Amino acid sequence: MKVAFTRQRLATRVGQLGRAISKDYAGRTVDVVVVLENSFLFAADLVREISRPVSCHFVRSEMRDVRFGGQEYREIFFSAAPALRGRDVLVVDAVLNTGVTQDFLLKRLEEGRPRTLRMAVLFDKPASRKVNLKAEYTGFAAASKEWVGYGLSGEGGLFRNLPYVASRGVRASGRARRSSARKKAS
Repeated sequence: MKVAFTRQRLATRVGQLGRAISKDYAGRTVDVVVVLENSFLFAADLVREISRPVSCHFVRSEMRDVRFGGQEYREIFFSAAPALRGRDVLVVDAVLNTGVTQDFLLKRLEEGRPRTLRMAVLFDKPASRKVNLKAEYTGFAAASKEWVGYGLSGEGGLFRNLPYVASRGVRASGRARRSSARKKAS
């Protein structure tokens, strides 16, 4: 793995986002909707940087393949949406990739008639976008690499605990590193 975003670089950028959000929500309470699981560390750091009153809500998405009328479809399901009528809502997610899941969630939240609805993401990958969606607050524009660390998981849910974000190497090189480490230990 190669470190792409250090702990300090992440902290600096999250602080900047928190200040911008605080300014934009002056005099208001921010209802933060955290999309689990990848964004939990980013969201925790971000809400601590917001100097306005914050109420946190959590949603989890699940993709399911569904068969209907002889056709297979992939559907997105979310846990129960919080009641946000008339509230100032900020959806926080780690990565805005294709945008399909976030677009679906934003539309679902809009049905509850919030006063405002915005989105903050740590990484934006616009080259992968399949829908017309842009976050109001973006940490970093990123290439279409696979990242791990700072809440983002690798295979089997590993590496979320890293205090930095690294790009994942190809699986074969990971095997090679492990086998060479075993050789050194023997």
